[in-house]
Amino acid sequence: MDSCRIPIKNFPDPKVDEPLAQSPAEKTAVFAGGCFWCVEAVFLELKGVISVRSGYAGDSEATANYRAVCSGRTNHAEVIEVKYDPSQMTFGQLLKIHFSVAHDPTQLDRQGNDMGRQYRSAIFYADEEQKRVAEAYIRQLNDARVFNSPIVTTLEPLKAFYVAEDYHQNYAALNPGQPYIAYVAQPKIEKLRENFGDRLKKM
Repeated sequence: MDSCRIPIKNFPDPKVDEPLAQSPAEKTAVFAGGCFWCVEAVFLELKGVISVRSGYAGDSEATANYRAVCSGRTNHAEVIEVKYDPSQMTFGQLLKIHFSVAHDPTQLDRQGNDMGRQYRSAIFYADEEQKRVAEAYIRQLNDARVFNSPIVTTLEPLKAFYVAEDYHQNYAALNPGQPYIAYVAQPKIEKLRENFGDRLKKM
């Protein structure tokens, strides 16, 4: 079942999480969940998120370009890099958004009609703490049977993030009339706004 159709009330808050920082700072989270246009659009609206960039992770710099990644012959995934303030948003809270709104973590090497390893569900963890929190939340969601199928999200060490070409950045906001954005990204944005109003930036 697509996560967009699962009620937010079915998604528990993470039992294992980092505490809110005592003072403003900057941390990085890197998530893969299908086309980066649509995942980026969700996280851009969150309070405590400083910036979001679309890019690639999982393979070498030599193949970190849209043409190579779309060929399916690299080990890259389309990812987003989220810079966030840990005094306003925790890694676990970002994970909850990723699993409940941004994508369907039960689809192996695809998201909807987008098929290929570049569209896999993945958490590229920056350190052992992020790995610990992510492992615990995936286990928590599976134990709670939130999804009808097991979560297939991979946990991969973040070796490098390569920013995508300029025309991919902020794509959904700049191309709202594009059919793919209207059909795939907009329902995610609407679900976020309907269910996480207290987590959104003030417009």
